[in-house]
Amino acid sequence: MCQFRGVITSVVVGLKGRLFTTGDIAVRLGGVTRQYAATIAGRKGFPEPFEDWGPGQLKVWRVEDVEAWIKANRPELDA
Repeated sequence: MCQFRGVITSVVVGLKGRLFTTGDIAVRLGGVTRQYAATIAGRKGFPEPFEDWGPGQLKVWRVEDVEAWIKANRPELDA
């Protein structure tokens, strides 16, 4: 399953620019779990996913949108 998601992400990234998965967001938030990153991503104020393949499926966000949210809401993580 992880390999499959990697293939989809690679195709999407190639066609639509730089994107983050929930796992990428987890790493960017300082190594939190993917589950916690998903909770944060579901909160009001977090950017809407760029693509969402349905409940329990892959979601991706534009890197620029996530980075802007981090700068505004988690300045200690702003790289």
